[in-house]
Amino acid sequence: MSIPRGLGFGAAAIANLYTEVTDEQAHQAVSAAWQRGIRYYDTAPHYGLGLSERRLGAVLRELPREEYTVSTKVGRRLEPSDAGGDDLAHGFAVPATHRRVWDFSEDGVRRTLEASLERLGLDRVDVVYLHDPDDHAEQAFREGYPALEKLRSEGVVGAIGAGMNQAEMLTRFVRDTDVDAVLCAGRYTMLDQSALAELLPAAVERGVSVVIGGAFNSGLLADPKPGATYNYAEAPGELLHKAVRMKEIARRHGITLRAAALAFCVAHPAVASVLVGARSAAEVHDCVDQFATPVPAAFWQELRETGLLVTEEP
Repeated sequence: MSIPRGLGFGAAAIANLYTEVTDEQAHQAVSAAWQRGIRYYDTAPHYGLGLSERRLGAVLRELPREEYTVSTKVGRRLEPSDAGGDDLAHGFAVPATHRRVWDFSEDGVRRTLEASLERLGLDRVDVVYLHDPDDHAEQAFREGYPALEKLRSEGVVGAIGAGMNQAEMLTRFVRDTDVDAVLCAGRYTMLDQSALAELLPAAVERGVSVVIGGAFNSGLLADPKPGATYNYAEAPGELLHKAVRMKEIARRHGITLRAAALAFCVAHPAVASVLVGARSAAEVHDCVDQFATPVPAAFWQELRETGLLVTEEP
C-alpha cells in the first residue's frame, strides 16, 4: 500500500483548531479536496477529541473506498470526562467531553484504532501512525510498534509508521524498524531543514515514504506579517524578517510564497505527500492552485545567493 503522491488533506483544521468551524464548512472543505483530486486524508483522535475523524468520515464514507487513502493515529486514547470546560489548552475549540490518555500499549493501540474506525464510520484505515511518542519512546518501540506490526500482518491496516514534530526519533523508526511511512511535521520547510540531515536520506535508502506536514510552519510561510505564528507560537522577529524577504523575492518571480513552500517540500525524492490543513473550500482551492504553480529555478537561485536558503534542495 502506497501513499498517493502530491497534495494531501490534513484534517486537524476542520476539528476547530484554534477557532470554530461549522459542520457544513468542514464538509465543504473535504468535498472540495475530493473534487480537486486530493486522494490522501490524514486525521487523528487528538484533533478536536475525535471531531476531526467524525467530520472527515462523514464525507469519505460516501465516496468510493478504493479510490482514497486515509490515515489516523494511535497513542492518545480518549476517555469520557465530565470535567466540563473546553479543549483550548490543547488547541481545539471544542467542549472537553473526553480526556487524552497516553497509551502505546498493544491493548491501547487496538482500542484506540477501534474507536477511530467507529468515529470514521469505516471498516478499515490504510495507514496508522504512532502519534507524538516523544516522551514515550520506550513503550512506543517496545509495545506500540510491535502492535502495529501485528495489525499489518493481520491485514487490519495496510501500512504503519510514526508521526512527529521532530526528525531525530523518526530517523530511528526508519532505521531500526520496518515502518512503511513517517509523517514529519514542520522539520522540512523553507525555514527548517533539520529533516535533511538524516531522516530524508535514511528514508530514501530504506524505501520509506515521508509525508510532510506543517509546510507553512503553522502560518508564517503562508502569510508572513507581524503576529504570524511559527511552530504554533508567535514568530520570532528574525524569522519573520526572513519570511518577508522570501515573500518579496517570490513576488518578483511571479509566484506566491505559499507556492514555493509547497514546491520545496514535495521536490525531495523521499517525500510522497505534503499535507495542507484547510478549514474551508476556499482554502482548499487556494492550496491546490498554489501546488500546481511552477516555481522558476531562478527563484531558488536568488534565495541561495542571498543566503535565505542554504541547501541545494530542491
